[in-house]
Amino acid sequence: MKNINDNRRRILTVATSFVAGAGVAGLAVPFVQSWNPSAKVRSSGAPVKVNVSKIDPGAIITVEWQRKPVWVLRRNNENIEELEKPAHKSLLRDADSEINQQPDYAKNDFRSIRPEIFIAVGICTHLGCIPLYKPEGLSNDTQGLYFCPCHGSKFDLAGRVFKGVPAPTNLIIPPHRYITDDMVEIGVDENIADVFE
Repeated sequence: MKNINDNRRRILTVATSFVAGAGVAGLAVPFVQSWNPSAKVRSSGAPVKVNVSKIDPGAIITVEWQRKPVWVLRRNNENIEELEKPAHKSLLRDADSEINQQPDYAKNDFRSIRPEIFIAVGICTHLGCIPLYKPEGLSNDTQGLYFCPCHGSKFDLAGRVFKGVPAPTNLIIPPHRYITDDMVEIGVDENIADVFE
């Protein structure tokens, strides 16, 4: 009789251990998977593609990259001409983009790869407000600009900060590259991307 009880006890112990182990594994898998970032979090830093052919001259669109607003502006011919004028550049704090806030391929008068397309993080470098796009400028300005309503900082249409305003530096230019003539990818550096292609 004792042998039968011992065998039964062993069988019940093994069966209970097996069921408990399966239960622990069943709970552990979702728990461990919860440590992985969600699809939304993974995609928040992912590159963003924009079809620039759909943007009219003088128009701007805003996309989100790394949870920040990024502007894509199609400058018109007047905007492009204004950015190169010495008189205009004399009004700017860092006209030659000495402070490194852009990739090397955007270190020019336009702060862009192509003069007509401007891409910048739309956050004021003073205290993080969102500047407004003023295509006609303000009442005392003759050209389009970005105006920060929080403390009055002004940036030209290349994101360069004007003198005498609270913002200390130009707007940040995110890494980007052109996949085709019409498609730009924001969040991928033009030089780094070539290594992986």
